[in-house]
Amino acid sequence: MVVIHVKTIPNSKRVEIKKLGENNYSVRLDRPAVDGKANFRLIQVLADYFNVPKSSVGIVKGLGSREKIVSITMATSQ
Repeated sequence: MVVIHVKTIPNSKRVEIKKLGENNYSVRLDRPAVDGKANFRLIQVLADYFNVPKSSVGIVKGLGSREKIVSITMATSQ
């Protein structure tokens, strides 16, 4: 499992992920921060970025904040 710190920028014109450091990211989202739409979109975007299913991405802390801690369970090859 990987734990990353994410600064979200909701309601942007485009979706964009910038890696700021080893475990720090800035993510622009094309959804507003209303009714969990931005959080749901963040999970979709991070799942695509890390090539994992959406069920492997979880917001650990910061559901109502722009600063979030997100856990990503990476697939292990056997």
